[in-house]
Amino acid sequence: MSYLFTSESVSEGHPDKVADQISDAIIDAFLTHDPNAKVACETFVTTGLVVIGGEIKTTPEAKGKVDVQEIARDVIRRIGYTKSEYQFDAISCGILNALHEQSSDINQGVDRGKEAEQGAGDQGMMFGFACRETDNLMPLPLELSHMLLRELAKIRREGKTMKYLRPDAKSQVTIEYDDNGTPLRIDTIVVSTQHDEFGNDKKMLDQIRKDIINVLVPRVKKLLPARVQKLFGKDIKFHINPTGKFVIGGPHGDTGLTGRKIIVDTYGGRGAHGGGAFSGKDSSKVDRSAAYATRHIAKNLVAAGIADECLVQVAYAIGVAEPVGLYVNTYGTSKVKMSDGEIAAKVAKLVDMKPAAIVKRFGLKNPIYGETAAYGHMGRTPGVKTVNGKKYDTFGWEKLDLVPAFKKAFGVK
Repeated sequence: MSYLFTSESVSEGHPDKVADQISDAIIDAFLTHDPNAKVACETFVTTGLVVIGGEIKTTPEAKGKVDVQEIARDVIRRIGYTKSEYQFDAISCGILNALHEQSSDINQGVDRGKEAEQGAGDQGMMFGFACRETDNLMPLPLELSHMLLRELAKIRREGKTMKYLRPDAKSQVTIEYDDNGTPLRIDTIVVSTQHDEFGNDKKMLDQIRKDIINVLVPRVKKLLPARVQKLFGKDIKFHINPTGKFVIGGPHGDTGLTGRKIIVDTYGGRGAHGGGAFSGKDSSKVDRSAAYATRHIAKNLVAAGIADECLVQVAYAIGVAEPVGLYVNTYGTSKVKMSDGEIAAKVAKLVDMKPAAIVKRFGLKNPIYGETAAYGHMGRTPGVKTVNGKKYDTFGWEKLDLVPAFKKAFGVK
């Protein structure tokens, strides 16, 4: 019997994502001036106020060059909170900076004499996932949810149509699958978008519904391969701003906190999540770095033809470099004559999962985190970012550079 599966996304203007983006922008700023900076930055946003707290360990020079308040205002301005009527805007909001020195007790377990033996910044387990539903090997419901909001943000910035759009928005996509896990059709699309006040409530809601269905969805559909376009049938159920008008939004409508949208950041509920957030943490925190590394492994295993679907878990003890375990689950889709345990053992020999090796592999001491903080950390396109004239690779964990080694090791042609 077929089944339904749903994933959601939130826009860059969602309060929690505003907080995530501020936290990651602050990390980038410190790393620009001190690649060895240790930062744990939490942000709280509400009506007219930003509170930034956490721990840092960096050089006096870097501290002197990082203007936390201006960084926060730049992020808020870029997102689109630029009008006083939003009750939260880049010019007038108050900003409280409560960052302080990192605990020496924590630091002694992380920093070692030899960089290669750097201990994990905390205990915990991290997961990576990949499947064949999309070209970037991400779950389809989440990918479509992200695409709807990315395109909605483009429409808002273009300012040619849907001129009433404000920054805050959420989306949700439900897909029907057959018993083999193959997507059959899109069952439901939910979009809630903040908007200006125009006309009476019915006029506003009717116009927004019409524009979402006739402007936004066709733009997203055009970006998709033919096999996914076929899933857009005439029987899709649309819920557009189902609670009514959505004028009050953003941090004025709801408080935002760093690290609350962890399922949006990963796989939309598919696979598993270790529980740790990513944004606001430098690469010594394995919650972030090891989650990127397990995604890299899972994606390359699927891309190499070793399985059609793959979950990878790694776990650490605080201050210890070697993982305490590596787990692989191919959900019965393995194409090689090995158990999942045997696959995991071979991967453990092929891929160095010590924190320092992960940091080096993906260039995680570089200021590359701001781009990750909205629309998901996984499934993104690797690229290059220029900061102060220097170029840095971004989203390195999405590269398929392990495919040749995996094919050779597992005997896959």
